[in-house]
Amino acid sequence: MRGRKPFKPRREEPYKVNQKIRAREVRVVGDFVEGGNVVMSTDEAIKIAQQQDLDLVEISPNANPPVCKVIDYAKFKYEQKKKQKEIKANAAKTVLKEIRFGPNTDDHDFDFKLKHAINFLKDGAKVKAYVHFVGRSIVFKERGEMLLLKFAQSLEEYGQVEQLPKMEGKRMNMFVAPKASKK
Repeated sequence: MRGRKPFKPRREEPYKVNQKIRAREVRVVGDFVEGGNVVMSTDEAIKIAQQQDLDLVEISPNANPPVCKVIDYAKFKYEQKKKQKEIKANAAKTVLKEIRFGPNTDDHDFDFKLKHAINFLKDGAKVKAYVHFVGRSIVFKERGEMLLLKFAQSLEEYGQVEQLPKMEGKRMNMFVAPKASKK
């Protein structure tokens, strides 16, 4: 098997172009068509596109008749890819930071972890604070809940509680989201 490339299936084109358009009639739109919006036979539309060294691209296949545009397909694909990249870049990425407590966490450790949580919220990350109960410490559930509520109260000006303390197995979880920044 030396020298052979692994089989990669061809990615199907997202749009039908020229002869791949199966409809008998199409609505042709674009700058290169008189009137800007004409219904004609597919063969006629392909001829118009070829006369201008362009392609007939089916943009809306579910319309009746399907909508096609006379454009340069390579340029069209490039612009579509660029738009998708832009949309992806603008999508908000949420980061989740975890802060772990024990049911017997003292004040110094609490303050230390509180400072970290404040920085995480200022940076726009969500904070998952949890109390982990090990062994017999599970009998101190109230202490863990009080600790998380105190933590939430301390973070009031930086974030809002998304989920109040809730027991899941040996952990009591609470989620705090950053407050929307005023621009």
